Amino acid sequence: MKSNSKNVVYWPEGKLDFSAGCIVMGVLNVTPDSFSDGGLFFDTEKAIEHGLKMAADGAAIIDIGGESTRPGSEPVSARQQIERVVQVIEELYKKVEVPISIDAHNVEVAGAALEAGAAMINDITALNNERLAELAADYEVPMVLMHMQGSPATMQVEPKYEDVIGEVLEFLLSRAKRAERFGIPKERIFIDPGIGFGKTLEHNLLLLRNIDKFVSTDYRVLVGTSRKSFIGKITGRENPGWRIFGTAATVALCAAAGVSIVRVHDVAEMLDVVKVTNNIKRLNIS
Repeated sequence: MKSNSKNVVYWPEGKLDFSAGCIVMGVLNVTPDSFSDGGLFFDTEKAIEHGLKMAADGAAIIDIGGESTRPGSEPVSARQQIERVVQVIEELYKKVEVPISIDAHNVEVAGAALEAGAAMINDITALNNERLAELAADYEVPMVLMHMQGSPATMQVEPKYEDVIGEVLEFLLSRAKRAERFGIPKERIFIDPGIGFGKTLEHNLLLLRNIDKFVSTDYRVLVGTSRKSFIGKITGRENPGWRIFGTAATVALCAAAGVSIVRVHDVAEMLDVVKVTNNIKRLNIS
C-alpha cells in the first residue's frame, strides 16, 4: 500500500508510516525493577544491544524509560533517570533509523532525552505537568498521553469508576485538547487508555472490548498490554515472560480495531501478529 499524507505522521526529525496499518513500539526499560524485564537491560551496553535488536526485529519506535511504573513502584529522581537513559539514547540515535521515544513525565528527563536524540515523548500522566507540552511543542515532536488513575504507587489499590469507558475517554480527549492549545498538532498526539494503570481485570477487558470508541476519535491510539498482570490472571501464567500468547491475542484485537501503535516487549513475535492482522484488515476493506 502506498503512503499518503493521511497515513504518515511527519515531524522535523522523523516520521511514522501507518500505510500498512498498526505499527510496533518496542519497550526498553533501563531499570532494575520493571515488572517484566527489570534488571535485564539495566547495564548500558546490554540496553544498547537490545535496542539494536528491536530495531533489527522491525520495531517502528523504541520507547526508552529509566523509571519503573509497575504497580507499587516508587519515583526515581530525575538525575538517576538521566544517568540511565541518556547514553543509551545517544548511542541508539547514532545507529538506528527508527524514532526513539522517551517514557518520562519529568520535564528535566524528557528535555535531556530530546537533547540526546529522542524524538517522541510518552507521558503516563497525560500532562499533569504542562511544561511537557511546551517541550514537545518547542521540539516539534509527537506525544503520547496516557490515562492513569492515581500514581504507580497507588493505582492498583481498589481502582473504581462509574463508567470506565466514558471517564477514560473524556479524560484523554480533554488532555489532547490541552496539548493542542500548547501548539502540538493533532496528528502528532496519541492517546493511550492505560491498560493496567489504575484498572481492575474487568476495567481492562472493557477498555479493550471498546477500543474502537477510542479509535473513532480524531486522535491516533496507542495501547500497551504486553505481558501485563491481567493476562496472567486470565491464563494462569504467573511469569510475565510466559504471557506472549495472551499478549498476542490483545495485539491482534487492537490491530484489527484500528489501533495505530502497540507497545510490546516481544517485537519480532508481535510484528508477525500485526502483519497478519493488518493484511486481513486491508483485504476486508479493499
